[in-house]
Amino acid sequence: MQGLNPPQRQAVLHSEGPLLVLAGAGSGKTRVIVEKIAHLVDSGRYPARRIAAITFTNKSAREMRERVAKRLKGDRGEGLTICTFHALGLRILQVEHARVGLKRGFSIFDADDASAQVKDLMAGAKPDAVQAMQSLISRAKNAGLSPEQALESARSTREREAAALYARYQARLSSFNAVDFDDLIRIPVQLLETDEEARMGWRERIGYLLVDECQDSNDAQYRLLKAIAGEAGQFTCVGDDDQSIYAWRGANPENLDLMGRDYPALAIIKLEQNYRCSNRVLRSANTLIANNPHAHLKTLWSDSADGERIRVWECRDSGHEAEKVAAEIRFTAQKHGAPWSDFCILFRGNHQSRALEKAMQLLRIPYHLSGGTAFLERTEVKDALSWLRVLVNPEDDSAFLRAVQSPKREVGAVTLARLAELAQHAGIPLARAADSNTILQQLPARASSSLHGFIEIVYRLRAEATSLSPADLVRSLNEKSGLLDALKAQCRTEQLFTIRRGNLDELAEWFEGAKGGGLADLGAQLALITRNDRDDGGNQVRLMSLHAAKGLEFRYVFIVGMEDGTLPHEASIDEGRLEEERRLLYVGITRAKEQLWLSHSREASKWGKRVTLAPSRFIDELPATELQRDGADPEADAERKQERARSAMADLRAMLNGD
Repeated sequence: MQGLNPPQRQAVLHSEGPLLVLAGAGSGKTRVIVEKIAHLVDSGRYPARRIAAITFTNKSAREMRERVAKRLKGDRGEGLTICTFHALGLRILQVEHARVGLKRGFSIFDADDASAQVKDLMAGAKPDAVQAMQSLISRAKNAGLSPEQALESARSTREREAAALYARYQARLSSFNAVDFDDLIRIPVQLLETDEEARMGWRERIGYLLVDECQDSNDAQYRLLKAIAGEAGQFTCVGDDDQSIYAWRGANPENLDLMGRDYPALAIIKLEQNYRCSNRVLRSANTLIANNPHAHLKTLWSDSADGERIRVWECRDSGHEAEKVAAEIRFTAQKHGAPWSDFCILFRGNHQSRALEKAMQLLRIPYHLSGGTAFLERTEVKDALSWLRVLVNPEDDSAFLRAVQSPKREVGAVTLARLAELAQHAGIPLARAADSNTILQQLPARASSSLHGFIEIVYRLRAEATSLSPADLVRSLNEKSGLLDALKAQCRTEQLFTIRRGNLDELAEWFEGAKGGGLADLGAQLALITRNDRDDGGNQVRLMSLHAAKGLEFRYVFIVGMEDGTLPHEASIDEGRLEEERRLLYVGITRAKEQLWLSHSREASKWGKRVTLAPSRFIDELPATELQRDGADPEADAERKQERARSAMADLRAMLNGD
């Protein structure tokens, strides 16, 4: 525990009763969790197998596992659980599947699968209506409500319609022996709250619980925490109410206050020393967030120097703003010899990236836009996953329908409709119907032969599962399924084929070193991987939304679009919901380690007309002494212009000389 400051050390040593650690941005919270796990194990208080640490992303879980492995040498960490809430829920369902009406090897429907089922149940409905209903169902599940409870709590006709659809949708999932992503929390919560034997069993399995980023928990996740921790509350929750920015997806920062009421003995420790930012950045962040109401006020401080004042730019429009940002990045990189990866541009909405991308391209600055096509949403990856799901669960009709047509074979929509009809009549899933000679004889000869060939490949791959490692099995699947040959035929160039084949190779790599009890566990674990888990921009300037920046840090940060109506967002202004928007800016400000720029535009083009924009009201909430506004210091501005002119001339000479 060397190097811990007093509050960090206090949090590590507290091992009896519930503890809430309010950890400010950059205050070393992950180190506290790692050291606490080590302390619990080394002290003999809990064996590693009875400790569970819960994070909100698989990326965070992987990083924490790596850090704990370095801290707990040898086999001292054997059996330790470090995973997401959803992975913990999955583990519970895999053990308790019979108690909740699931068969072994159940499937997890991804967002596309779930949407397809809701769309089918709402035949003829417009896409917006389908999405709205699916959102209401997800909201009910995140609140831990069953279809019956959702109907009881419905307060409008629309919510009652959603609850009725929820019941039909859940029945459909049950018929497929499947759950969706939201069920991975909801079903375990309802099991543990109603089944005492199961509840006591899991309390025995998990003697101590640690939860990271607990301000991001939704109602169902908080109930899962309570169900496992029990009345004694043997847990440490680490979070920061000032960084709660996910209310739009169900997060409830009020859970931190609720924790104090549910656990009167709750101890609270504040981590306020920041190890990331300059003091100017911290003073600005503190002043801004003080405008929000607080149950537990924190004041971040640092031993670092004051650093540069925060630059505030007024620009003509978003194009001018993008040009200034790109030019400043190139100038600063040259002046300090900084790599591109030291820079980040943050914005409220993804549409704001277009002008920035153009400006970066014109100055030949390499950049990475976060939030592009998700790896698991790439066509070839989804095709391979559908095959894997069929291997895992022959009753997964959704996966069968995709796999049997990937690659294309002589099985068309008419044949599949007839197969589904015969399967329904026989009361069996599509994969088993395709393996039935009686049913195949009722289909056209070519289609019957193709289906038989498909099933033979599935059988061969299942046989290999007993002797191949999980990663090698995925590689074998990619070849024997015909996916690689089909991919090569689709790609017009060898370069494109190499890129897309690389996606399939990377999918196999995700299974390297995987432990588990067969394909079912591996397939289910893969379904938990989220879209940003492997988002590595390399040595490039990062462009991302403020929501995506949480947990990251950069030497130089630019926050663009600082206008009323953009940040804070127009809807938040109209509805009086400024607190989360203020927290969003607070998160953005505290990403900057050394220097921060804020920029806003005077006007924009909307619906073919030029409109005047007002600077964000949040700029006036920042301490004026920490800001350097354009025009406030003419002498300094003139010096900066001359310096940039010299730099631009040097760039031009380098281009002419072919450097």
